[in-house]
Amino acid sequence: MQQAALKIESLRKSFRSGKSELLLFENLSFQAQPGEMLAVVGESGAGKSTLLHIIGALDRASAGEVHCAGRRVDLLPADQAADFRNRDIGFVWQFHYLLPEFTALENAAMPLLMRGSSRKDAQHEASKWLRNVGLGDRAHHRAGELSGGEQQRVALARALITGPKVLLADEPTGDLDSVTADAVFELMSKLHREHQLTSLIATHNFAFARRCHRVLRLQGGKIEEIAPQSLPV
Repeated sequence: MQQAALKIESLRKSFRSGKSELLLFENLSFQAQPGEMLAVVGESGAGKSTLLHIIGALDRASAGEVHCAGRRVDLLPADQAADFRNRDIGFVWQFHYLLPEFTALENAAMPLLMRGSSRKDAQHEASKWLRNVGLGDRAHHRAGELSGGEQQRVALARALITGPKVLLADEPTGDLDSVTADAVFELMSKLHREHQLTSLIATHNFAFARRCHRVLRLQGGKIEEIAPQSLPV
């Protein structure tokens, strides 16, 4: 039987607020197989972003287990968590978080430079990835000189340059107009297939969610799988 690329077991997250406890979610359990693209839907504040942060070792759960890319993520010490994020996880956020003073090439190369790759090797890979996302001719433009869609394409190149097994995307098209958003989602889908990723996409866009293999709805602190075709048009 194929090993799950992602397995969440009895996950719980709560926050302290003075003497009281705010429960965000509890007893979340689900799996994703290699090559699957899952959408996570739910109202703002339901915990979608927090769930992705926990899976990507940017935050810790209050209880439960996170198995991702062959690692027990919730037990990783800080240094190993940082290595896990650099090597096994690609992140794409609603805001691109590009460094404005650097070019598209330099931004895309950053994860490899942080890993210790030479500038020459990192920029060679970055150049290849910018071509993959359709920005080969924009490599030497600074981030502020790019359109919103182009900036998000650079962010996608930066996320995938390390060859991750899992892509985590948090409202990746939320800041884009509908035409640009559709183009970016199509690109994500294409790269997902070509590089055999396992992708988890938190989104309010039901049209995009319906195009994923499976849909998980986070609501009232619980998670349930729903049929993609059951989402409103």
